[in-house]
Amino acid sequence: MSGMPTSPRLVKAGLVLVDPVSAQVRRVVALQYNPDSLKRSLQPRHMGEGADSADALRLTGPAVETFTLEADIDATDQLQFPQQNATAVSVGIAPQLAVLESLVQPTSEDLLAANALAASGTLQIAPMESAMALLVWGAERIVPVRVTEFSITEEAFDTALNPIRATVSLGLRVLSVDDLGHAHKGGGLYLAYLQSRERMAGKAATAAMDALGIGGLP
Repeated sequence: MSGMPTSPRLVKAGLVLVDPVSAQVRRVVALQYNPDSLKRSLQPRHMGEGADSADALRLTGPAVETFTLEADIDATDQLQFPQQNATAVSVGIAPQLAVLESLVQPTSEDLLAANALAASGTLQIAPMESAMALLVWGAERIVPVRVTEFSITEEAFDTALNPIRATVSLGLRVLSVDDLGHAHKGGGLYLAYLQSRERMAGKAATAAMDALGIGGLP
């Protein structure tokens, strides 16, 4: 039974939104259900086809890594107990979707402030800075990311057309020290993530040459 003391603790995947200046945590977003799959892609950065032969094996920086995942959000279980879940009864899963949408939307306050600066004659207005998002997929994978793709498929609604079930698709690009710099909090988190991958690689056994059908290199 899940309530037994010996049951393993379920760790949820999610996102942490961090203030890019102060590094203070603004919000923690835990996914309701852990996705069934996580697609990863790493595009190496090397000198290129025209490189000198002496530079053929040189890397110019960290690989460009991306994650793709789908997260399910469902209020069906909460609706079975309306007394304990008043928010789900009144607006379904709209609040959870709105939080995820904030990953890619500037705030209305930022938009009004930019408009006020433009109206006052300010010639150069800095682009609005969003919170830094950290993908947390267990203790060994905490990495700064930027949302590159975002889509929501709302699949069921209550009588007031509030969504009660949806699938959110997220495309995330890892932000490395090349993007953020070594002194940035996110740059430090990226290095810690890279070091954790290196430790994992160190735990893998090295195969013998005869496993490849050769006794050695020619």
